[in-house]
Amino acid sequence: MHLYDLWFILIALLWVGYFFLEGFDFGVGILTRTMARDSTERRVLINTIAPVWDGNEVWVIAAAGATFAAFPDWYATLFSGFYIPLLIIVLCLIGRGVSFEYRAKRDSMRWQLSWEQVTFWTSVIIPFLWGLIFANMVQGIAIDRQKSYVGSPGDLFNGYAILGGFATVVLFTCHGAIFTALKTDGEMRERARRAVPVLGLASLLLLLAFLLWTQANSGNGQSLGVMIVAFASLPVALFFNQLGRECWAFVFSALTVVASFAMLFLTLFPDVMPSTLNPAWSLTVSNASSASYTLTVMTIVAAIFAPLIILYQSWTYWVFSKRIAVHHIPSGH
Repeated sequence: MHLYDLWFILIALLWVGYFFLEGFDFGVGILTRTMARDSTERRVLINTIAPVWDGNEVWVIAAAGATFAAFPDWYATLFSGFYIPLLIIVLCLIGRGVSFEYRAKRDSMRWQLSWEQVTFWTSVIIPFLWGLIFANMVQGIAIDRQKSYVGSPGDLFNGYAILGGFATVVLFTCHGAIFTALKTDGEMRERARRAVPVLGLASLLLLLAFLLWTQANSGNGQSLGVMIVAFASLPVALFFNQLGRECWAFVFSALTVVASFAMLFLTLFPDVMPSTLNPAWSLTVSNASSASYTLTVMTIVAAIFAPLIILYQSWTYWVFSKRIAVHHIPSGH
Protein backbone atom coordinates (compact mmCIF):
# COMPACT_ATOMS: atom_id res chain seq x y z
CA MET A 1 0.00 0.00 0.00
CA HIS A 2 1.29 3.45 -0.95
CA LEU A 3 1.34 6.24 1.60
CA TYR A 4 -1.20 8.22 -0.41
CA ASP A 5 -3.58 5.25 -0.19
CA LEU A 6 -3.06 5.17 3.57
CA TRP A 7 -3.76 8.88 3.88
CA PHE A 8 -6.92 8.60 1.83
CA ILE A 9 -8.11 6.00 4.35
CA LEU A 10 -7.08 8.18 7.31
CA ILE A 11 -8.85 11.25 5.90
CA ALA A 12 -11.95 9.13 5.25
CA LEU A 13 -11.83 7.97 8.88
CA LEU A 14 -11.57 11.57 10.08
CA TRP A 15 -14.61 12.62 8.05
CA VAL A 16 -16.60 9.55 9.09
CA GLY A 17 -15.67 10.16 12.74
CA TYR A 18 -16.74 13.77 12.40
CA PHE A 19 -20.14 12.85 10.99
CA PHE A 20 -20.67 10.18 13.66
CA LEU A 21 -19.91 12.59 16.51
CA GLU A 22 -21.23 15.85 15.10
CA GLY A 23 -24.21 14.03 13.61
CA PHE A 24 -26.01 13.54 16.93
CA ASP A 25 -24.74 16.99 17.92
CA PHE A 26 -26.59 18.58 14.98
CA GLY A 27 -29.58 16.33 15.62
CA VAL A 28 -29.91 17.58 19.19
CA GLY A 29 -29.71 21.16 17.90
CA ILE A 30 -32.63 20.45 15.56
CA LEU A 31 -34.64 18.89 18.39
CA THR A 32 -34.34 22.07 20.48
CA ARG A 33 -37.12 23.59 18.34
CA THR A 34 -38.98 20.48 17.21
CA MET A 35 -39.20 18.39 20.40
CA ALA A 36 -38.48 20.67 23.38
CA ARG A 37 -41.60 22.41 24.69
CA ASP A 38 -40.10 25.25 26.71
CA SER A 39 -36.88 27.04 27.53
CA THR A 40 -35.98 24.64 30.34
CA GLU A 41 -36.26 21.61 28.08
CA ARG A 42 -34.17 23.34 25.46
CA ARG A 43 -31.59 23.97 28.16
CA VAL A 44 -31.59 20.24 28.97
CA LEU A 45 -30.98 19.36 25.33
CA ILE A 46 -28.17 21.87 25.00
CA ASN A 47 -26.61 20.55 28.21
CA THR A 48 -26.44 17.03 26.76
CA ILE A 49 -23.95 18.23 24.16
CA ALA A 50 -22.44 21.24 25.95
CA PRO A 51 -19.34 19.37 27.23
CA VAL A 52 -18.54 17.73 23.89
CA TRP A 53 -19.72 19.80 20.91
CA ASP A 54 -16.46 21.75 20.54
CA GLY A 55 -14.41 18.55 20.82
CA ASN A 56 -16.52 17.02 18.06
CA GLU A 57 -15.62 19.91 15.75
CA VAL A 58 -11.92 19.14 16.16
CA TRP A 59 -12.47 16.25 13.77
CA VAL A 60 -13.48 18.49 10.87
CA ILE A 61 -10.47 20.74 11.50
CA ALA A 62 -8.23 17.68 11.49
CA ALA A 63 -9.87 16.36 8.31
CA ALA A 64 -9.44 19.68 6.48
CA GLY A 65 -5.87 20.08 7.71
CA ALA A 66 -4.92 16.53 6.73
CA THR A 67 -6.45 17.04 3.28
CA PHE A 68 -4.45 20.26 2.85
CA ALA A 69 -1.17 18.57 3.80
CA ALA A 70 -1.62 15.15 2.17
CA PHE A 71 -3.61 16.10 -0.95
CA PRO A 72 -3.07 19.81 -1.72
CA ASP A 73 -4.70 19.58 -5.16
CA TRP A 74 -7.76 17.92 -3.68
CA TYR A 75 -7.93 20.63 -1.01
CA ALA A 76 -7.50 23.45 -3.53
CA THR A 77 -10.19 22.17 -5.89
CA LEU A 78 -12.57 21.26 -3.06
CA PHE A 79 -12.33 24.59 -1.26
CA SER A 80 -12.49 26.66 -4.43
CA GLY A 81 -15.24 24.69 -6.17
CA PHE A 82 -17.39 24.55 -3.01
CA TYR A 83 -16.36 27.97 -1.76
CA ILE A 84 -19.86 29.36 -1.15
CA PRO A 85 -21.34 26.34 0.72
CA LEU A 86 -18.12 25.93 2.73
CA LEU A 87 -18.14 29.62 3.65
CA ILE A 88 -21.75 29.28 4.82
CA ILE A 89 -20.76 26.21 6.88
CA VAL A 90 -17.91 28.11 8.56
CA LEU A 91 -20.18 31.05 9.38
CA CYS A 92 -22.83 28.69 10.74
CA LEU A 93 -20.28 26.84 12.88
CA ILE A 94 -19.20 30.16 14.37
CA GLY A 95 -22.79 31.25 14.97
CA ARG A 96 -23.70 27.90 16.48
CA GLY A 97 -20.82 28.00 18.94
CA VAL A 98 -21.68 31.56 19.94
CA SER A 99 -25.34 30.61 20.43
CA PHE A 100 -24.39 27.95 22.99
CA GLU A 101 -22.19 30.34 24.94
CA TYR A 102 -24.34 33.49 24.76
CA ARG A 103 -27.83 32.04 25.23
CA ALA A 104 -27.74 32.31 29.03
CA LYS A 105 -25.81 35.59 29.26
CA ARG A 106 -29.02 37.60 29.76
CA ASP A 107 -32.32 36.88 31.50
CA SER A 108 -34.35 38.27 28.59
CA MET A 109 -36.60 35.62 27.06
CA ARG A 110 -36.36 37.34 23.68
CA TRP A 111 -32.56 37.17 23.90
CA GLN A 112 -32.65 33.43 24.68
CA LEU A 113 -35.18 32.64 21.96
CA SER A 114 -33.09 34.50 19.38
CA TRP A 115 -30.01 32.42 20.17
CA GLU A 116 -32.09 29.24 20.24
CA GLN A 117 -33.23 30.05 16.70
CA VAL A 118 -29.57 30.39 15.71
CA THR A 119 -28.85 26.98 17.27
CA PHE A 120 -31.73 25.39 15.37
CA TRP A 121 -31.15 26.87 11.92
CA THR A 122 -27.39 26.35 11.94
CA SER A 123 -27.99 22.73 13.01
CA VAL A 124 -30.21 22.29 9.93
CA ILE A 125 -28.11 24.19 7.39
CA ILE A 126 -24.72 22.64 8.19
CA PRO A 127 -25.64 18.95 7.70
CA PHE A 128 -27.68 19.81 4.60
CA LEU A 129 -24.65 21.50 3.03
CA TRP A 130 -22.29 18.69 4.06
CA GLY A 131 -24.63 16.20 2.38
CA LEU A 132 -24.77 18.43 -0.70
CA ILE A 133 -20.97 18.73 -0.87
CA PHE A 134 -20.21 15.04 -0.43
CA ALA A 135 -22.90 14.02 -2.89
CA ASN A 136 -21.37 16.31 -5.52
CA MET A 137 -17.90 15.06 -4.69
CA VAL A 138 -18.99 11.46 -5.31
CA GLN A 139 -21.04 12.26 -8.41
CA GLY A 140 -18.29 14.40 -9.93
CA ILE A 141 -18.01 18.06 -10.80
CA ALA A 142 -16.70 20.11 -13.73
CA ILE A 143 -12.90 19.92 -13.32
CA ASP A 144 -10.69 20.99 -16.21
CA ARG A 145 -7.19 19.93 -17.27
CA GLN A 146 -5.63 22.38 -14.76
CA LYS A 147 -7.50 20.67 -11.87
CA SER A 148 -9.72 23.73 -11.44
CA TYR A 149 -13.49 23.79 -10.95
CA VAL A 150 -15.07 25.52 -13.96
CA GLY A 151 -18.75 25.06 -13.12
CA SER A 152 -21.13 27.53 -11.49
CA PRO A 153 -22.46 27.51 -7.91
CA GLY A 154 -25.88 26.57 -9.26
CA ASP A 155 -24.49 23.34 -10.71
CA LEU A 156 -24.01 22.03 -7.17
CA PHE A 157 -27.77 22.09 -6.55
CA ASN A 158 -28.79 19.07 -8.59
CA GLY A 159 -31.34 16.41 -7.70
CA TYR A 160 -28.85 13.85 -6.42
CA ALA A 161 -27.01 16.37 -4.22
CA ILE A 162 -30.22 17.85 -2.79
CA LEU A 163 -31.41 14.34 -1.93
CA GLY A 164 -28.09 13.77 -0.17
CA GLY A 165 -28.56 16.96 1.80
CA PHE A 166 -32.05 16.07 3.01
CA ALA A 167 -31.05 12.47 3.79
CA THR A 168 -28.18 13.77 5.94
CA VAL A 169 -30.41 16.18 7.88
CA VAL A 170 -33.06 13.57 8.67
CA LEU A 171 -30.50 10.85 9.50
CA PHE A 172 -28.69 13.19 11.89
CA THR A 173 -31.98 14.19 13.51
CA CYS A 174 -32.80 10.53 14.13
CA HIS A 175 -29.26 9.98 15.47
CA GLY A 176 -29.75 12.99 17.76
CA ALA A 177 -33.10 11.71 19.03
CA ILE A 178 -31.53 8.38 19.99
CA PHE A 179 -28.70 10.24 21.71
CA THR A 180 -31.29 12.36 23.55
CA ALA A 181 -33.07 9.23 24.78
CA LEU A 182 -29.71 7.93 25.96
CA LYS A 183 -28.70 11.12 27.77
CA THR A 184 -31.96 12.38 29.31
CA ASP A 185 -34.45 11.04 31.82
CA GLY A 186 -38.13 11.34 32.59
CA GLU A 187 -40.60 12.82 30.11
CA MET A 188 -37.92 14.02 27.69
CA ARG A 189 -36.47 10.52 27.42
CA GLU A 190 -39.88 9.05 26.64
CA ARG A 191 -40.68 11.77 24.13
CA ALA A 192 -37.36 11.20 22.35
CA ARG A 193 -38.03 7.47 22.22
CA ARG A 194 -41.45 8.11 20.66
CA ALA A 195 -39.91 10.38 18.03
CA VAL A 196 -37.29 7.85 16.95
CA PRO A 197 -39.58 5.46 14.94
CA VAL A 198 -40.95 8.31 12.80
CA LEU A 199 -37.51 9.81 12.21
CA GLY A 200 -36.05 6.36 11.63
CA LEU A 201 -38.58 5.47 8.95
CA ALA A 202 -38.02 8.80 7.18
CA SER A 203 -34.25 8.29 7.41
CA LEU A 204 -34.51 4.77 6.03
CA LEU A 205 -36.54 5.88 3.00
CA LEU A 206 -34.28 8.84 2.16
CA LEU A 207 -31.13 6.82 2.80
CA LEU A 208 -32.44 3.99 0.66
CA ALA A 209 -33.05 6.34 -2.26
CA PHE A 210 -29.73 8.18 -1.90
CA LEU A 211 -27.42 5.19 -1.36
CA LEU A 212 -29.09 3.09 -4.07
CA TRP A 213 -28.64 6.01 -6.47
CA THR A 214 -25.00 6.22 -5.39
CA GLN A 215 -24.46 2.49 -5.87
CA ALA A 216 -26.09 2.56 -9.30
CA ASN A 217 -23.92 5.47 -10.46
CA SER A 218 -20.48 4.59 -9.12
CA GLY A 219 -20.71 1.68 -6.72
CA ASN A 220 -18.62 -1.48 -6.47
CA GLY A 221 -18.66 -4.71 -4.49
CA GLN A 222 -17.18 -3.15 -1.35
CA SER A 223 -19.58 -0.21 -1.34
CA LEU A 224 -22.50 -2.62 -1.82
CA GLY A 225 -21.49 -4.56 1.30
CA VAL A 226 -21.19 -1.40 3.39
CA MET A 227 -24.52 -0.12 2.03
CA ILE A 228 -26.20 -3.31 3.25
CA VAL A 229 -24.67 -2.74 6.69
CA ALA A 230 -26.10 0.80 6.73
CA PHE A 231 -29.58 -0.41 5.76
CA ALA A 232 -29.53 -3.31 8.24
CA SER A 233 -28.25 -1.27 11.20
CA LEU A 234 -31.00 1.34 11.32
CA PRO A 235 -33.91 -1.11 11.86
CA VAL A 236 -31.87 -2.76 14.62
CA ALA A 237 -31.41 0.65 16.24
CA LEU A 238 -35.18 1.21 16.08
CA PHE A 239 -35.77 -2.23 17.61
CA PHE A 240 -33.51 -1.55 20.59
CA ASN A 241 -35.10 1.88 21.01
CA GLN A 242 -38.52 0.26 21.37
CA LEU A 243 -37.07 -2.05 24.05
CA GLY A 244 -35.70 0.93 25.96
CA ARG A 245 -32.11 -0.17 25.34
CA GLU A 246 -30.87 3.25 24.29
CA CYS A 247 -27.18 2.37 24.49
CA TRP A 248 -27.49 -0.39 21.90
CA ALA A 249 -29.83 1.77 19.84
CA PHE A 250 -27.16 4.48 19.76
CA VAL A 251 -24.47 1.95 18.76
CA PHE A 252 -26.46 0.81 15.73
CA SER A 253 -27.53 4.34 14.86
CA ALA A 254 -23.85 5.31 14.88
CA LEU A 255 -23.09 2.29 12.69
CA THR A 256 -25.68 3.52 10.19
CA VAL A 257 -24.03 6.95 9.99
CA VAL A 258 -20.53 5.47 9.77
CA ALA A 259 -21.45 2.92 7.09
CA SER A 260 -23.36 5.50 5.01
CA PHE A 261 -20.44 7.91 4.75
CA ALA A 262 -17.87 5.12 4.49
CA MET A 263 -19.77 3.94 1.42
CA LEU A 264 -19.29 7.34 -0.22
CA PHE A 265 -15.51 7.12 0.19
CA LEU A 266 -15.49 3.54 -1.10
CA THR A 267 -17.28 4.64 -4.26
CA LEU A 268 -14.74 7.46 -4.70
CA PHE A 269 -11.48 5.50 -4.42
CA PRO A 270 -9.04 5.76 -6.19
CA ASP A 271 -10.52 9.12 -7.26
CA VAL A 272 -10.85 11.93 -4.75
CA MET A 273 -12.83 14.23 -7.05
CA PRO A 274 -14.09 12.83 -10.37
CA SER A 275 -14.29 15.17 -13.37
CA THR A 276 -17.52 15.22 -15.33
CA LEU A 277 -15.75 16.86 -18.30
CA ASN A 278 -13.15 14.18 -18.90
CA PRO A 279 -12.35 11.16 -16.68
CA ALA A 280 -8.66 11.70 -17.43
CA TRP A 281 -8.85 15.06 -15.63
CA SER A 282 -10.19 13.53 -12.41
CA LEU A 283 -8.22 14.05 -9.21
CA THR A 284 -6.93 10.75 -7.85
CA VAL A 285 -5.01 9.70 -4.76
CA SER A 286 -1.82 9.58 -6.82
CA ASN A 287 -1.99 12.77 -8.92
CA ALA A 288 -3.37 14.96 -6.09
CA SER A 289 -1.05 13.86 -3.29
CA SER A 290 1.95 15.51 -1.65
CA ALA A 291 5.51 14.24 -1.92
CA SER A 292 6.44 10.96 -0.25
CA TYR A 293 8.60 12.75 2.36
CA THR A 294 5.67 14.92 3.45
CA LEU A 295 3.40 11.91 3.80
CA THR A 296 6.08 10.05 5.79
CA VAL A 297 6.46 12.89 8.31
CA MET A 298 2.67 13.20 8.61
CA THR A 299 2.36 9.47 9.26
CA ILE A 300 4.86 9.61 12.13
CA VAL A 301 3.17 12.64 13.72
CA ALA A 302 -0.29 11.10 13.35
CA ALA A 303 0.86 7.80 14.89
CA ILE A 304 2.03 9.68 18.00
CA PHE A 305 -0.72 12.22 18.58
CA ALA A 306 -3.91 10.69 17.14
CA PRO A 307 -4.23 7.98 19.84
CA LEU A 308 -3.73 10.61 22.58
CA ILE A 309 -6.51 12.79 21.16
CA ILE A 310 -8.88 9.83 20.85
CA LEU A 311 -8.15 8.73 24.43
CA TYR A 312 -8.73 12.24 25.77
CA GLN A 313 -12.04 12.66 23.93
CA SER A 314 -13.19 9.20 25.05
CA TRP A 315 -12.40 10.18 28.65
CA THR A 316 -14.47 13.34 28.21
CA TYR A 317 -17.50 11.33 27.14
CA TRP A 318 -17.02 8.99 30.08
CA VAL A 319 -16.88 11.85 32.60
CA PHE A 320 -20.09 13.41 31.25
CA SER A 321 -21.96 10.13 30.73
CA LYS A 322 -24.74 10.59 33.30
CA ARG A 323 -28.32 11.35 32.30
CA ILE A 324 -29.83 14.77 32.91
CA ALA A 325 -33.44 15.88 33.22
CA VAL A 326 -35.57 18.96 33.77
CA HIS A 327 -35.27 18.70 37.56
CA HIS A 328 -31.50 19.08 37.26
CA ILE A 329 -31.89 22.61 35.89
CA PRO A 330 -31.73 25.16 38.75
CA SER A 331 -34.74 27.39 39.25
CA GLY A 332 -34.48 30.67 37.35
CA HIS A 333 -32.18 29.33 34.61
